[in-house]
Amino acid sequence: MIVKKQIILIIAFCFLTLALEVNAMSAEAVFYVATNGNDSWSGKLALPNQDESDGPFATLTKARDMARQVENATVYVRGGTYFLNEPLVFTSKDSGTTFSAYQNETPVISGGKHLIGWKQVEIDGKNLWALEIPEVKDGKWFFRELWINGERRTRARHPNTGYLKIVDVIEKTEQWHQGQSSFKFADGDIKAWKTMEDAEVVAMCRWVDSHLPIESVDEAEKVVYFPYKSVFQLATNDPYYVENAFELLDVPGEWYLSKKTGMLYYMPMPDENMNKAEAIAPVLEQLVLLQGKPENNEFIENMVFKGLTFSHSEWWLEGKSGFSQASVGVPGAIYGEGVHNCTWEKCAVAHVGNYAIELSRGCKGNRIQFCDLSDLAGGGVKIGETTIRDKEADQTSNNQILDCHIHDGGMIFHPAVGVWIGQSPDNRIAYNHIHDFYYTGVSIGWTWGYGPALATGNLLESNHIHHIGIKSNGDGPILSDMAGVYTLGLHKGSVIRHNVFHDIAGIQYGGWGIYFDEGTTHILAENNLVYNTTHGGFHQHYGKENVFRNNIIAFARDFQIQRSRPEEHISFIFENNIVYWDKGLMVSGNLGNFNIVFNNNLYWNVGEGQLKANNLSWEEWQKNGMDQDSITADPMFVDPENRDFRLKPNSPAYKIGFVPFRF
Repeated sequence: MIVKKQIILIIAFCFLTLALEVNAMSAEAVFYVATNGNDSWSGKLALPNQDESDGPFATLTKARDMARQVENATVYVRGGTYFLNEPLVFTSKDSGTTFSAYQNETPVISGGKHLIGWKQVEIDGKNLWALEIPEVKDGKWFFRELWINGERRTRARHPNTGYLKIVDVIEKTEQWHQGQSSFKFADGDIKAWKTMEDAEVVAMCRWVDSHLPIESVDEAEKVVYFPYKSVFQLATNDPYYVENAFELLDVPGEWYLSKKTGMLYYMPMPDENMNKAEAIAPVLEQLVLLQGKPENNEFIENMVFKGLTFSHSEWWLEGKSGFSQASVGVPGAIYGEGVHNCTWEKCAVAHVGNYAIELSRGCKGNRIQFCDLSDLAGGGVKIGETTIRDKEADQTSNNQILDCHIHDGGMIFHPAVGVWIGQSPDNRIAYNHIHDFYYTGVSIGWTWGYGPALATGNLLESNHIHHIGIKSNGDGPILSDMAGVYTLGLHKGSVIRHNVFHDIAGIQYGGWGIYFDEGTTHILAENNLVYNTTHGGFHQHYGKENVFRNNIIAFARDFQIQRSRPEEHISFIFENNIVYWDKGLMVSGNLGNFNIVFNNNLYWNVGEGQLKANNLSWEEWQKNGMDQDSITADPMFVDPENRDFRLKPNSPAYKIGFVPFRF
């Protein structure tokens, strides 16, 4: 009996010892960071103790370094703003670590700098606040973005709203992709201002923008000259604006920064006192760098970022005016390579001069969920690369963007998109709200034509994508050739389903809902609602054997469906769809050899809408083998004028095999 009791006591002691060790390990694996912390403290307390001999760390880098010494550490970051001197770098040593906001607090990780020491001045009758910044005068720092009290402020701009128009170009180029270094402007639109050397022209053409520093102005000939060429060929009536000259500083909320003098001038909003305001300018190009090494099979795995806000970065072009599409060369404020199974949850990326998040080479199985990405100079999320990687370890795949709000992007790099997927397969973009971009909501693929491509098996489902090309405040359109979703190249296994696309506008052409561009092949679009577009609900430039079925297209302005290039194979199959319109044509484009399949659709035109495919009547369209079993009838939507596209029980749409879907 005594032996038995001794055994029980020994076992109990072992369990107690183990429990204490586990508790010690758990305690050891938790660290805290606070703005009133100290890096010489232990970081084990959430707030300083009474005699201030111990407490949280002051910096994220110290917490990171300490977390590397234990497994699966959690770093709790308390509320406040943490200004970085350099990007926060993570490597494979940080695998398993969690960085989380503490309880319900809001920590902001900033790449910016507080601007203090403002003085009130009056110059040329303008009541301004002024600040001298020596680093700018010394050529060590220059910025194009400024946030005051948490709001983006506008560089001095002409015109204050809307856009000027190019009158003509004097350098004639043979190809549309050849740019120019000058153009003619209308009388008075540009002048040889005293601060002209700081001014920049932002010109839009086709689907790109060009950021062009002014080199000189010939007011007599009405010609402006730049040190390098625009991205593409400029043309008469292309929109542009001018920014960052003192002479343009004329409305509250605008600012101007002089490279020569280092002086920053700001015209305040009503009752805005800059000695009480929070003014932040960006210093760092990027905020977080996740530096895995796929080439060495060194990956950053299972990191978690939760409840953190990332702000105040700025990346800029050097020696060039822009990029050929989607502002694709603009990096993410948060940038990763070799990142596996990491999570961003309930984070915010706001007020940045880049794309928000970029998962580049060798990133797999990551999840961005319940995040808010807004006030973006570039776009929202980039997944993959423009390059096709041969080694599996270098390829990016199987990432997810779920339940995120991605909005108000392209603020500086206007062609940037909400979500960009390059040469990357098997990603899922679902349940997101994406809106207010000047170019495209979601872009998938980076192969023009039928060559090698990796953007297969991608899933875009249950997203709400709207105000693309034209913003909610009425600004735009300023670009062409965009869509709610835009695709390129081979897409075997890719599906676009249960999305709602609306209010999409192009300035000259190409405000489409769903756009299969060059070489799009073997993609399925089903159960989508598309309405309020300028140039069509669905467009295929050229591609192979795509399927567009059981969708609703409504209220496109010019035409509902477009096919641009005929080919010898079947371009696409269009079946079981409802098409409803009050303006423009049913179908437009180059119908060519009719190597397309239209059948079992319902069409209904009201008002000025024409039941015609180019110049073909409905009867002529059917004689060419199109829509043999389709019908023209009112689909009996509940309230189409107010964009309620639910079907009434006795809708004739059921006769064509249409299956109602959620939206």
